[in-house]
Amino acid sequence: MAKADFKAVVFDLFDTIVKWEPERLPLMEVGGRRIHTTIPWVFPMLEERLGAGFDRDRFVEVYHGVIDEIIAERELHGIEISCTERFVRTLERLVPEVDGVTRLTFAEELTRVHMDGVRRVTWAPAPRVAAVARVAAHYRVGLLSNFDDARCGREVFDDTGVAGLFEAVIISAEVGLRKPNPQIYHRMLEMMRLDARDVLFVGDTPREDVDGPHRVGMRTAWISKGAAAVPDGIPQPYYVIGDLAELPGVLGI
Repeated sequence: MAKADFKAVVFDLFDTIVKWEPERLPLMEVGGRRIHTTIPWVFPMLEERLGAGFDRDRFVEVYHGVIDEIIAERELHGIEISCTERFVRTLERLVPEVDGVTRLTFAEELTRVHMDGVRRVTWAPAPRVAAVARVAAHYRVGLLSNFDDARCGREVFDDTGVAGLFEAVIISAEVGLRKPNPQIYHRMLEMMRLDARDVLFVGDTPREDVDGPHRVGMRTAWISKGAAAVPDGIPQPYYVIGDLAELPGVLGI
């Protein structure tokens, strides 16, 4: 098989290079459903700082209301809203009497507890790491990830052991934009000084990693995880693979 004619390959991060395993997080009941979440790890700090007046159920109610609000804003405007901002908004509604500087500092501390939990259940399978290294030996490589905390996103990426191979990295929290906003793909193209037609975008999420890149002119490799086809309304990817480990083979390298 001849080597594919791209100049660069741009990867998604979560569930593309790294495996995110939320089922390893604590179980908690929210709205009548049992979900895996980091919140039980956040409760001790909240209880210590807010004292006897802290109500777990009220916190969960407000926190998940803020999450829904942020999801709607992201969808409407194509922007990233940080995890720290999520905690700031929650604290504003729970303890409005706390001054802004104190609230922001506390939100940052809560973010670190939450993100340490996220990092703890995220890892890079060896075959995927090997595939990235193989691709990087033949193409320029970049990373473009939707993630709402820049520090943790960079830490998770560094944990893979292959971050040094990448010449361009964008974590959505760093630029205030999210896939599939066209602007974030153009930022990557500007960083790599490439035309869209010269880039293969690789990821697992149809809207963000297939439709979005396609709309700016990139070709795409969709990690299907065994799905029979892309959802209705999503353009057919240039390649379909079950796991990132398969990418070198389809590229002929």
